[in-house]
Amino acid sequence: MDSPLAAQLDHLVVAAASLAEGVQWCERVLGVTPGPGGEHTLMGTHNRLITVATPAFAQAYLEIIAIHSGAPCSRPEGAKRWFDLDDPAMQLRLHQRGPQLVHFVARTARAQAGARALARLGLDRGEVLEASRMTAQGLLDWRITVREDGQRLFFGMLPTLIQWGGVHPADSMAPSAITLQSLQAHHPRPDALRACYEALGLTGISVTPGPPNLVATLQTPRGLVMLESKGI
Repeated sequence: MDSPLAAQLDHLVVAAASLAEGVQWCERVLGVTPGPGGEHTLMGTHNRLITVATPAFAQAYLEIIAIHSGAPCSRPEGAKRWFDLDDPAMQLRLHQRGPQLVHFVARTARAQAGARALARLGLDRGEVLEASRMTAQGLLDWRITVREDGQRLFFGMLPTLIQWGGVHPADSMAPSAITLQSLQAHHPRPDALRACYEALGLTGISVTPGPPNLVATLQTPRGLVMLESKGI
């Protein structure tokens, strides 16, 4: 049997119809300009990043991500981008309502074991893919679970699993005035979601019954800001 996985919150995922729109949203809503990110050639996406770490959420950051119109997805034919970014309902929501919190990613030293732990609960978290992007500090590489259909599951509240290589992106991020105060998952099947978190050894995220909604509370230059997924 696999030993405990001790997964931790790695980063929040805010999706946007375009990265420029995501940056404008960050400046307007959070009161800061996000730091640099990069391009993901495997997925045809690009991002901007900002640290939100606290002692309770060490190395945590917020990712603003969007499809890169000039870079097609290079996954095999029929395979979708991560985080439901190819889903028509997701794309319509982002165009109509603007950028929003849609998901979170949990890091573990054993992504494959995490995927197996969820499989024992009857859940397919997806294949563990090798990914990388170039940064000013050199190559950043990681392993990440992505389903062929790109789905997040549990309305975005079942985390994607990530296993970083020798470098974590937060190590080179400039300090920010934003800190993550809490992350809450409201779901109509709280016991099932809680069982998933327990299988991953994931703590620090409250799970309560209710309509699906992932809620991140951030301390920002604009004061306390709550980001909500609101069932997407």
